[in-house]
Amino acid sequence: MAVQVFIPTPLRAYSENKASVEVEGKTVGEVLRNLTAKYRQMQQHLYAESGSLRSYVNVYVNDEDIRYLDKEQTSLGEEDTVSIVPSIAGGSPSAASEPEATLGNEEVLRYSRHLIIPEVGMKGQKQLKAARVLCIGAGGLGSPLCLYLTAAGVGTIGIVDFDTVDVTNLQRQILHTTADIGRPKIDSARETLEAINPHVKIETHSLRLSSENALELIGKYDIIVDGTDNFATRYLVNDACVLLGKPYVYGSIFRFDGQVTVFDSLRGPCYRCLYPAPPPPGLVPNCAEGGVLGVLPGIIGSLQAIETIKLIIGQGDSLVGRLMLFDALQLKFRELKLKKDPDCPICGVHPTIHALIDYEEFCGIKAPAEPHEPDLQETEITVEQLKERFDQGDRPEVIDVREPHEYEIVNIGSRLIPLRKLPQQVHELDPGKEVVVLCKTGVRSAKAVEFLRKRGYDKAKNLVGGIEAWTRKIDKRLPRY
Repeated sequence: MAVQVFIPTPLRAYSENKASVEVEGKTVGEVLRNLTAKYRQMQQHLYAESGSLRSYVNVYVNDEDIRYLDKEQTSLGEEDTVSIVPSIAGGSPSAASEPEATLGNEEVLRYSRHLIIPEVGMKGQKQLKAARVLCIGAGGLGSPLCLYLTAAGVGTIGIVDFDTVDVTNLQRQILHTTADIGRPKIDSARETLEAINPHVKIETHSLRLSSENALELIGKYDIIVDGTDNFATRYLVNDACVLLGKPYVYGSIFRFDGQVTVFDSLRGPCYRCLYPAPPPPGLVPNCAEGGVLGVLPGIIGSLQAIETIKLIIGQGDSLVGRLMLFDALQLKFRELKLKKDPDCPICGVHPTIHALIDYEEFCGIKAPAEPHEPDLQETEITVEQLKERFDQGDRPEVIDVREPHEYEIVNIGSRLIPLRKLPQQVHELDPGKEVVVLCKTGVRSAKAVEFLRKRGYDKAKNLVGGIEAWTRKIDKRLPRY
């Protein structure tokens, strides 16, 4: 019996770029084993070395969460579907307890299209004006989110960001323009938003959110909206929201796929219920590594804005307990049901987390306090050192582990072996020769070097900073992306 299995974007490179495949099996366990037998490179992404399904991978049958069932024995029928969903971070909030806001004549005219909607009306618009919303990030998701919340008349909007505008942001981060390149994003965002609606107060926080400042900052707002692109910040925001009892409007994007939900531990699951543990560093690429369709954050950020407004005015059914998936290539929405984990370490029956922790360490991305210089010299090489070797006529074999479409954009004449194909082509390399491995920024190439060294290629080295560092420091004539 064949069952349709939906493949998420991060794993489609291992399924011949298919969004769904037919797999034989009478139980979920059989289907997943047959899937990984057919596409063997998926094995390491779905299963731990112990043979158990990885904690950051969830499985759904007919859009129902089966995490708390025996996946191996969960039976399947001919019409059933299986979805693999890896991690890629009702009612009026506390603003209702604030003194009622008033609307001036200009505001009544400005928001007139809201006011004639019975579900909003004067009451809802006043609730919007009294609300305080914090947006984490002024980038791809934060741009449409802040634009629409500002236009809608949310009274106070806080923005947390410490980055500056880069030319590569402009493809999707519509808060900023070409003239803003090099400026702090919060300055550019404030200027744009104040020009849209002078009745909205924009509070900017130029800082990196951390365990030291998150509770104090998040505690000042009613609703927290996620516009981040890394797992450490998502777990930090989630835990702070759980501890403070704040709703957390979640969104994430990758290439053509997006996810949206509302985490509210008082009424449903939190982010940790969905993803108890983060994926290993580098396994799930960010937008800089994997790319993102420029329009996609506009769609996902707008959905986050809708959910935020619904929470403020207390109308409609929020996405608490529901995960909305959007596939831009197929232009399809799908909805999965989420369940609260009774064993969740922060919102479960017997929580073990009562304070914020070190989230970079939790996600495995904190660098050692005292790196061993000999180890670093043995496994890494800088772009300056490689250029010097080239100038001296000493040319080690250079392997580029990016994808072919990236290689077409810019390359330094190296040999292309995409990381996903390295296990099949590793025999083509001479273990006795020095190999320098590069990618865009050094993340994928570090994984490749680790793979090679475990297999006896003791002279493999990672090019620190990758092609990005080469185009900035060595040959500025080459294009950057």
